[in-house]
Amino acid sequence: MGDHRTRLEEIRLGEYEYREVQREQLTDTDLSHLRSLTDQRCLRVSETRYGWRIEALSTVGVLVLDHIRLVIEPKTAVDGNRLISWLCYALHLPLPHAATLRRWDTDPAGFTDLVISALVAECRMLLLGGLRRDYVRRDLVEPVLRGRLDLAAQVCRRYGQLDRLHLRAFERDAAIWENEVCGAALHIGARLADRHELARAAADTAALFPRPTNRAAAVQMLARARYTRLNARYRPAHAWARLLLDGGGVDDLLVDTGHTADSLLLRMETLWEAVVRRMTIEVAAEISGHPVPSTGGTAIKVTGDLSSHSPFRPDVLLHFAGAQPMLLAVDAKYKRYDSRSVSAGDIHQMLTYIAGYCPEGTGAAVLVHPSPTGATHRRLRVTAPRGQLAELHVAGIDVRLPPQDAEKALAHVLAPTLHSIGHPHAAARRTPQPRAAEAGSGPAPRLVPTAGKLRPPHRDEPP
Repeated sequence: MGDHRTRLEEIRLGEYEYREVQREQLTDTDLSHLRSLTDQRCLRVSETRYGWRIEALSTVGVLVLDHIRLVIEPKTAVDGNRLISWLCYALHLPLPHAATLRRWDTDPAGFTDLVISALVAECRMLLLGGLRRDYVRRDLVEPVLRGRLDLAAQVCRRYGQLDRLHLRAFERDAAIWENEVCGAALHIGARLADRHELARAAADTAALFPRPTNRAAAVQMLARARYTRLNARYRPAHAWARLLLDGGGVDDLLVDTGHTADSLLLRMETLWEAVVRRMTIEVAAEISGHPVPSTGGTAIKVTGDLSSHSPFRPDVLLHFAGAQPMLLAVDAKYKRYDSRSVSAGDIHQMLTYIAGYCPEGTGAAVLVHPSPTGATHRRLRVTAPRGQLAELHVAGIDVRLPPQDAEKALAHVLAPTLHSIGHPHAAARRTPQPRAAEAGSGPAPRLVPTAGKLRPPHRDEPP
């Protein structure tokens, strides 16, 4: 486990950085994997005179190839404990116990170890409470009749012999899908962990769990997962296991299709969008707002061109009731707009939302970005010869704070935005209601892959 990693040359690069490797360092299989990730816009690989150039995009994590171990580090340096709190916030998971957090690696580039640490912590909690057991069908050979006699096996294998009977019986066993998913993910984590002590902890914990014959079986189990009061305590562990298995899909957090179990890649853009969705919905609920879908009658479409165009869909579309109901578009951008100007493309996109959802002359929209240097807020006014066209609020969320504390910065942005468009409930904040896990088209308790978007899961779907 540890010796395999030491034989690989480790190459580190940050988001939107590139490294050049020699031609012999990438095999044909590696190039096939890298090109598939290029097609999915996770990274870029191109040939140079002396070898290959690998350029990272907004996908971070670990990619293990035949001769190299590629580590892509996030551009926003966040403390490890804080990063895990944002991951829990996006996935609607409870934050693990503080005693566990103290043992986690807090290196800014160590998010892969953080996921494995979270999985190990949740699985150990399951062991302390006792693993769930259920009835599992077994094919047995016994000297006495117990369960149902397998007539076909008895006739074919022991024709005329009754000293031993082929049976089919149901026995209570821990080898059920809930435990096997944890076992499969722990074995993957033991191979993927960068720190040897964490790899050993994952391997030791995995030895106490049953596991399926292969990883694909565990992925199928997660896809068919249903939770009741009997197995609800497995939800957090399965959410972290989903990041290590390829159950998330290429449009979601995990991008692992076609790679070994030693690869874990995380789309930072998708993670940030999920965080902003949940944060926006919960803040809007306190000022009489709720999310509505941006499809169907509220969709902004482009028709009549030579080819079809994707509709314009904001990450969150909020509806505020009143004498004059209003719609407010909120969009998440995983960009460092705390230190540079908003791009023209993003301004044009927000102007499209304003033109589609706001009455003429009262247009406003909110753009939310991460800010590792503190909360920020600035207003961009778009004017024309006939007057002001729109007002764009650019809000920076301080990612150094716990998510619940960072919500306050967004609340201080939404209220002035509503005031600028003349909404009567701008100053009156309701008594906070219990926060719903899913509402309208907003964030779900987990990130469910769809055709390039995230959707709320059915209430029976796993977290």
